[in-house]
Amino acid sequence: MIYKPPFELNSKIFQLSQDVSKEIGMLAGAKLDIPSVKLRRMNNIRTIQASLAIEGNTLSLDQVTHIFDGKQIIGPKKDILEVQNAISVYEKLKSFNCVEINDFLEAHSILMSNLTKNAGSWRNSGVGVFKGKIVANMPPPAKRVPNLMRDLFDFLKNDESVGWLLKGCIFHYELEFIHPFTDGNGRMGRLWQQIILMKEDEVFAFLPVEEMIKKNQDVYYNVLSECDQEGSSTKFIEFSLAQILVALKDYRSITYVDARDMKSRLKYAFLKMENIWFSRKDYMSIHRDISTSTASRDLTYGLGEKTLQSKGEKNQTMYRFCN
Repeated sequence: MIYKPPFELNSKIFQLSQDVSKEIGMLAGAKLDIPSVKLRRMNNIRTIQASLAIEGNTLSLDQVTHIFDGKQIIGPKKDILEVQNAISVYEKLKSFNCVEINDFLEAHSILMSNLTKNAGSWRNSGVGVFKGKIVANMPPPAKRVPNLMRDLFDFLKNDESVGWLLKGCIFHYELEFIHPFTDGNGRMGRLWQQIILMKEDEVFAFLPVEEMIKKNQDVYYNVLSECDQEGSSTKFIEFSLAQILVALKDYRSITYVDARDMKSRLKYAFLKMENIWFSRKDYMSIHRDISTSTASRDLTYGLGEKTLQSKGEKNQTMYRFCN
């Protein structure tokens, strides 16, 4: 029998899930600027800086950017190493299989390399989660960790009644509750949630949800504590979905292309068909709301402005953007 973590699907979760799915659908149907290498890189930097800052890392966004660029900075050695390790993990983001426990341990090994003696291994002693000087949570005994984590990955891999969107939220909370590592549980929870969400949609590969969590850090920890007391991840699912929704809306706001005229339609086509020959039919396939005559006028305008070159005649004409 597949293990199922305790949670309830209430009306708030259903509404947030629908809103997130709608936002993903709008992203899929909208004309979006293809995320440039620069944008993806910046979002990765923001993700790493935010996730580590939640754990007390003192480096600024500019300092993390300098490390990304291979530049030396002045700062605490531990903080610099945390960033370097995180960069190594995020470079391999798409190679990790979210349902494979060995991949999970490998990611922890990289993330915590030279930061803890037990990088890539389950903890072998009891731990307490502190809020200031007060013990906020006592995770399960160390001897239970391997079985609890196997059950959690079994849920990820085999439970088809729950989608990846909710699985990511549930896994994140359950990981924080089990606290399977001596150190690095928080950043692993956020990292692995992102990898699980990538099963829902590729956009999550470069969406800095961690930045939203950082902005609501106190709420994040309070919700985790409330879920511990209630023995259910329901409130954390609500919180997490709300952060995902905000991150998706922010992402759409900076990538949306308002292609209403010739110039903007041609600019968008350039993003999609740079360095290839294409037909009028191909052009219309990315602008499905325009007529054949409008497409012809756009392409003629591009030729006149010398942003396009052509070959062939009449219906066999092919176009290509000039470098």
